[in-house]
Amino acid sequence: MIKERGFQWVFFFVGIMVMGLGVSLTIKGQRLGVGSWDVLHVGLFKNLGLSIGLWSIIIGVLIIVISSIGLHSFPKIGTFMNMIFVGLFIDFFNWVLPDAHTFSIQLVDFILGVVLLAIGCGIYISANLGAGPRDTLMLLAVKKLNCSITVARTTMEVVVAIVGYLLGGPLGIGTIIMAFALGPIIQVSLGYSQKLLEKCKHGVSPLQKTKVSEM
Repeated sequence: MIKERGFQWVFFFVGIMVMGLGVSLTIKGQRLGVGSWDVLHVGLFKNLGLSIGLWSIIIGVLIIVISSIGLHSFPKIGTFMNMIFVGLFIDFFNWVLPDAHTFSIQLVDFILGVVLLAIGCGIYISANLGAGPRDTLMLLAVKKLNCSITVARTTMEVVVAIVGYLLGGPLGIGTIIMAFALGPIIQVSLGYSQKLLEKCKHGVSPLQKTKVSEM
């Protein structure tokens, strides 16, 4: 049990780290635009200072408070860890990675960032240690507004992007691309991550288990 939980935490933190790297790369390539929530984080950073990662954490805290009150439930520890470490990794990689001064380099940064962000999201979700604050807010909207996840998520992303844009955040064609590209990549990443996690936890893949049981 301890070994299995340990592998879950490894996958969780690796996923969070890869997500933070992906977000930072999209910010480096922000001429094309960034994800909806990062439009807001960058806009707040430009107007009020602090750092992009810190604004990610602050917004996450507000979302957790609102979601906890609305859902009448306390989030899992993974939700808090997600909120804190994603913000920290964003600031760390923003500091480490060089700025992109040409369009071609920004394009590469953006594409690589989108792919890594989605892969990291799939890895961390596979650990099943708690959804991120923004996913929790989506579930609250579904419950209170009696709407589908698609409607809740899309509406939330659009509203956040517009507010961020009004604050000076980098809204662009990349924001739209991310809205459509992240889902399919996350789905593939999640599938592979779940299989790999099971193999790490039990030392044998689910497919191998089936073959053994049939013998």
